[in-house]
Amino acid sequence: MGTEQDSTSKAGPAVPVAAAAGVEAANRISPIRFIVGFGIVSALADMVYEGARSIIGPYLGTLGASAAVVGVITGAGEAAALVLRLVTGKLADRLGRPWPQTMLGYALTAVCVPLLAVSGSLPAAGLLYNGERVGKAVRTPARDSMLAHASAEMGRGYAFGLHEALDKFGAMAGPLVIAVTLALGGHYRLAFVLLAIPGALALLALARLRRAAPDPTAWEPAAQVSEKKKLRLDARLPAAFWLYAAFSATTMLGFSTWAVLAYHLTSRHLISASLVPVLYALAMAAASAAAVGFGRIYDRVGLRGLLALPPLAAAVPLLSFSTTTGLLIAGALVWGAGMGIHDSTMRAAVADLVPPHRRGGGYGTFTAIYGLAWLAGAALIGLLYEHGAHVAVLFIGAVQLCALGLLIPLLRRTRRPS
Repeated sequence: MGTEQDSTSKAGPAVPVAAAAGVEAANRISPIRFIVGFGIVSALADMVYEGARSIIGPYLGTLGASAAVVGVITGAGEAAALVLRLVTGKLADRLGRPWPQTMLGYALTAVCVPLLAVSGSLPAAGLLYNGERVGKAVRTPARDSMLAHASAEMGRGYAFGLHEALDKFGAMAGPLVIAVTLALGGHYRLAFVLLAIPGALALLALARLRRAAPDPTAWEPAAQVSEKKKLRLDARLPAAFWLYAAFSATTMLGFSTWAVLAYHLTSRHLISASLVPVLYALAMAAASAAAVGFGRIYDRVGLRGLLALPPLAAAVPLLSFSTTTGLLIAGALVWGAGMGIHDSTMRAAVADLVPPHRRGGGYGTFTAIYGLAWLAGAALIGLLYEHGAHVAVLFIGAVQLCALGLLIPLLRRTRRPS
């Protein structure tokens, strides 16, 4: 994993010269500018999605949803965003044209969220929410493959962490816009309409980025494998990848969606509806810091940095299902930190565990397993919560203990030589 990355960066002089010539011919910007550019695109798109995500639980509640229904709908949305990548990831590998697929996915997000403003029923709102998540499934394997190419020489933990940190600025801004709208007397439907503005800006920024860097594979010569050679390469994913997927799925089985946490806050009248997006923005700030910090840790110590994830996930319900303001804020911060690790460091590890020509399929397979676990976990946590918050706390703690047990053999298999 890390040793392969190091050996690539220390290759003989002929490879960097050839790579530089290819980059100059194909792309007009540097890899770091590409990472930052995609971070800006993702930030604008996240203003749209995360703004909606911050209030989707209470909004569904106004349409008659119970905690269990909120858990199922939002869990299905996350599963749609993840499980469908099993198909879209393989499609990205087969077509070898990541840009059209990426742009279609962002377009779905930019359209579906504003349309929530005209959804007059629970089924319609659920379909639109999940339609936006389908857009995430369409774009992410192709986009992450391009980010992996750009990060070949700069450290994947840092590159994915930087991208995720920029992404989370949008995740903070979106909920804050929603909070101001609600505080000024606006309603949920007006909030969804306002999110059309960053959606349009995201599509414009993406079009400019495509013109500036039409061929990200030029930054990673090892990824430029001919179609004939691809047929001869082993199509199986490495054993370490499957261990990693099992660990990741287990952590997500015991990781609540924000909608369930927000439902707890509003149904118990612990904070006002207008403050829920503010709390979510704080969570995204924690996610941004964790993405960069744990990205750096990953580049130094590899998968050992993930030892912190199960304890963080187990602490979330202990804090977030309380009724004390200080603990609720701490729970949101811990939840956000866990999301930052999931969305950055765990993506970087997939790029290192899977060969370049299989990354689209690798990301798709990984997130399909991961997404099914999150769907099951979101529904179970919502159901258990209705029997008492303490029941959900015990379930999550037991699941995260199992996750630690799965991580140990993975660390042994992928241990870096001293």
